[in-house]
Amino acid sequence: MRFLVRDRLLGFGEDYWIEDDHGQKVFLVDGKAMRLRDTFELKDTRGRVLIDIHQKMFALRDTMVIERDGEPLARIRRKRLSLLRNHYRVSLVDGTDLDVSGKIMDREFAVEYDGELLAVISRRRLHVRETYGVDVVRDDADPALLIAVAVCVIHLAEKEREDD
Repeated sequence: MRFLVRDRLLGFGEDYWIEDDHGQKVFLVDGKAMRLRDTFELKDTRGRVLIDIHQKMFALRDTMVIERDGEPLARIRRKRLSLLRNHYRVSLVDGTDLDVSGKIMDREFAVEYDGELLAVISRRRLHVRETYGVDVVRDDADPALLIAVAVCVIHLAEKEREDD
């Protein structure tokens, strides 16, 4: 499954549809303006909130939190002892870790679980400006979660670059 995500997704107060590779609207990104932290919701086509994403306040390292139905689902941050700045860890609440690595700023990276590919994020072969594709490789993977992971990692990498 391929989803097309607009690159400047985390604009405050900005709403945007994520489409599948057939141009059908699949998810609505509802950016929340006037908040103290970066926040947005990923909704289905009926307007139901599937995932809530926000920046964790008062963390030593920049961390994004993904919640579903008001319950924590995952925490994302740059890997601690990684020499590569483009390596992030997604810690799911069930104790599972996902690894995200690649050229984050170029929108060319992968999400893996225990060495198995779950999703590929890429701009290649897309003709729509400022858009990247999220290709979900496994049929049993959660597309909303993987899209949220991609957006969070990009946001964290961009913040880190701004702080340098």
